[in-house]
Amino acid sequence: MKKVFIAATKQNDGKTTISLGLICNFQHRFKKVGFIKPIGQRYLEEEGIKVDEDSVLIERVAATCQIQGGLKDMSPIAVERGFTERYIANPDKKSITAQINSAFRKISKGQELIVIEGTGHAGVGSVFDHSNAYVAKLLGAKVIIISSGGIGRPIDEIVLNKALFDREGVKVLGVIINKVLPDKFNKIDRLVRKGLKRKGIDVLGVIPYSPLLSRPTIEQILEETHFELLYGKNALENFVSQVIVGAMQVYDAIRYITDDSLLITPGDREDIIDAALRCYREKEKGKLKISGIILTGGIVPTESIMDALNKANIPVLLSESDTYAVVSSVHDLNIKIRPTDTAKIDTVINLVKEDVDLNAILKGI
Repeated sequence: MKKVFIAATKQNDGKTTISLGLICNFQHRFKKVGFIKPIGQRYLEEEGIKVDEDSVLIERVAATCQIQGGLKDMSPIAVERGFTERYIANPDKKSITAQINSAFRKISKGQELIVIEGTGHAGVGSVFDHSNAYVAKLLGAKVIIISSGGIGRPIDEIVLNKALFDREGVKVLGVIINKVLPDKFNKIDRLVRKGLKRKGIDVLGVIPYSPLLSRPTIEQILEETHFELLYGKNALENFVSQVIVGAMQVYDAIRYITDDSLLITPGDREDIIDAALRCYREKEKGKLKISGIILTGGIVPTESIMDALNKANIPVLLSESDTYAVVSSVHDLNIKIRPTDTAKIDTVINLVKEDVDLNAILKGI
């Protein structure tokens, strides 16, 4: 049985997207593929069981990729609130190790390939004696390190993370540089390969940044915030490509509104709201450019504007917070791929297929 551990230099480098892309591409080469995320920090409750949300994504895409195993075994350790404090007070390394080993045995039974997703950088989990480097060693897996685009910082962080895996005696197959801006792609691709080669580290792939993967839906914004939904329940899947802040003159605001914009504005800026409701797309007749509106300051517009919003067929959210706080919260959202995001999933599969050396990975494991 082949095993590969997907690590990263930090959170949000793309471990889950790479894991998903590898699984769906390797499914064409192996009859049986398994997945496990031994330790998860962002969890959901499914049928009363706490499981990492990335495992939920993989499990629900499993109908296509034929992943084996139940959710609980795919995510044996959920680091819930208070987990670390309880462990420090009463450490029990053997218990965590036993849970991971038990889940791995179930997941790996009869499989030809197991993709193991880590959490955070190589040292995450050290506080409860199960760093990513230790877990990779525990499961006997070779490692691929993911880092986001750049030159100096990624190389520094990759070398640092590799040192932790080296200390545990874990083989690092190579690295994948993710989210590289298109206008810098050729330069970064060339220099990062040259720089890492000097360190004896193979580059298994360089993946360009895809704007689609970082675009949230209005529903995701609603799920991650405390905003109130006023209208537009049937249009929550609208994507957001950019955020427009309604704190300028109407003429200037209109110039900045493009397709799939999210307008964030105080509820008393009825001039901007009214103007936004008159901006239509060129290629989709009768469809507004804006994909949604967030009214800030807890201010509800007048009845005539509210009627217009109700008829606009776009989501309208209300926040008690001021405009700056709302813009900051939307900007800081961690956008995760969901099982229903078919366009994003297809994009991930194609990016990995085209920009990652799958043959080199198979040869290495």
